[in-house]
Amino acid sequence: MTDDEILSKVTAVVRDVVGDDSVVLTMDTSAQDVPGWDSMAHINIIVALEHEFGMKFKTASLEEAKNTGDLVHLIKAG
Repeated sequence: MTDDEILSKVTAVVRDVVGDDSVVLTMDTSAQDVPGWDSMAHINIIVALEHEFGMKFKTASLEEAKNTGDLVHLIKAG
């Protein structure tokens, strides 16, 4: 799966969780850039991504992730 394909799926998850179909994510987008992406939404996004991609994130890896590009790379690394 390419970075763009993963980013597209991440975007769909974020749109669903924050309830805003107009959200557009880039590899440089951070949570602060997305209205509604607060700490509770963050937990829901992570759980939804784990379900979507059939994986489990390591807490330490998530703490280092600063933007959606970092999330894409974590997903790609599996």
